[in-house]
Amino acid sequence: MPNQPAFPGLRQSMKKKETRREKFLGEMDVVAAWPRSLTLIAPHYPKAGPQGGRPPMPLETMLRICSLHNWYALSDPMADEMLYDSDAMRQFAGIELGDDHIPEETTILNFRHLLETHQLTEKLCVEVNTHLAH
Repeated sequence: MPNQPAFPGLRQSMKKKETRREKFLGEMDVVAAWPRSLTLIAPHYPKAGPQGGRPPMPLETMLRICSLHNWYALSDPMADEMLYDSDAMRQFAGIELGDDHIPEETTILNFRHLLETHQLTEKLCVEVNTHLAH
């Protein structure tokens, strides 16, 4: 088994070449309408309850995972797998392996259902198209 770097992100910082995936995700990070999209979803997204329990994943992380899911035509189980397998996708989603909880396929499915239930997928498309037109 290869040695793991002593510091999170060390392997990424030592890379000499940026992959096509990293370039694409870097461009999408800049052009996507993240603040507008988050504002649209936030009223429908679950909040941490006073009784405790496991808090929901950060909304922006889930939106970014959902975007990866769509851009790469991933199934829910494959989206889960890719977050473990791809440094570029984890970095884009704002997840540090070992530090953060990585959402499993059921959490990803539930987020997609939340968007569908509140008819937010269509509204998100309009927001993104409006943002890109300006």
